[in-house]
Amino acid sequence: MSDVPALLPVEEARARILERCATLPPEWVPQEDALGRALAEDVLARRTLPPWDNSAMDGYAVRSADLSSPLPVRLVVGETVFAGKLPTRELTPGTCARIMTGAPLPRGADAVVMRERTRSTTPDSVEILEAVAAGNFIRPRGEDAREGDVLLARGTPLGIPELGLLWAQGMTSVPVPRRPRVAVLSTGDELCRADEPPDGRIVDTNAPALALAVKRAGGLPTLLGIARDTREAVQEALARTEGFDVVLTSAGVSVGDHDFVKDALEALGVEQHFWRVAIKPGKPLVVGQRGPTLFFGLPGNPTSSLVTFELFVRPALRRLLGLQDVEPARVAGRLEGRLSKPPGLAHFVRVTATWRAGELWAKPLGTQTSGALRSASAATHLLHFPRESSSLTDGSHVELLPLSWVA
Repeated sequence: MSDVPALLPVEEARARILERCATLPPEWVPQEDALGRALAEDVLARRTLPPWDNSAMDGYAVRSADLSSPLPVRLVVGETVFAGKLPTRELTPGTCARIMTGAPLPRGADAVVMRERTRSTTPDSVEILEAVAAGNFIRPRGEDAREGDVLLARGTPLGIPELGLLWAQGMTSVPVPRRPRVAVLSTGDELCRADEPPDGRIVDTNAPALALAVKRAGGLPTLLGIARDTREAVQEALARTEGFDVVLTSAGVSVGDHDFVKDALEALGVEQHFWRVAIKPGKPLVVGQRGPTLFFGLPGNPTSSLVTFELFVRPALRRLLGLQDVEPARVAGRLEGRLSKPPGLAHFVRVTATWRAGELWAKPLGTQTSGALRSASAATHLLHFPRESSSLTDGSHVELLPLSWVA
């Protein structure tokens, strides 16, 4: 009987990984560095905003009760109130104030009539051409925030509007989980750096590409170089990963004579959570942990390493960053063409998706080999071809995963 473990479905593999991802400790950072990160704690409003009822239109602040007479109604203009200035007069019956968008309402006013519904008569009076109800074109005090209320809850992703809310509260820094520190290691005698003469070798694209993917996902990558194909070299390189939150290796996780990553991890006391996932590309994935550090042994083929990063590592980094919605995004689409495969593995097919007649149509790229980076470059989405399915016909409804590596 074979001692090779059963292949894990992709969803179960990702769930096992996320179970082991605890949000990292908080740090205070300038808001400019917080975009895309999650709040580490509830943020209470320090200010009531807007601090007063204000006008949503250029027009005239009025007492709505004054507009009950047959129209038009002539009112005396007591003053003009500009945004950034406080009114100086209270409205009395028969009076109004010319007012600009954002300006505070005078006392006594309960509505604003837009300028287009008025007619000037003299510099000191105006005719109102329509009746309005109380509250018309008024932004009420506290509409955005009230002092002491929870403005944004812990775990809220910080987009541009959220950061705008915090700036409006006078905040210039914000508490967020610190960025994960990620070590990236390539393995293989066949590899060289891009600035070295190849001399029969191939340039290592995995490590720099994965480092960029880590950075785009919110992590802080550190390149550890290339470990040669000996157990000792791989183990020595991995021994230098103390203090990292996540360690990524590429290659050396299959069953070849020079695949030493699994052995090296075991020798360093890394508990293996699983090895091999029921997907293509990317089946020989190993995931383990030592203390709080997560280890991902990614496949060596360039596209396989990027796809497994997308499906498993990126969600883990997002969870470490305190984000809750970390699963890969999914959109509905239609297949242009036909696909077939044996059942058993879920295929993640590189496609180019374009909108036609209100639907997203996905066309598989000509090559799906896992060593071809050019197809990864041309892809906009991954098409999920379920493991139990063997064929998809032209026009089939499919699930598409937008790729985070697309520029």
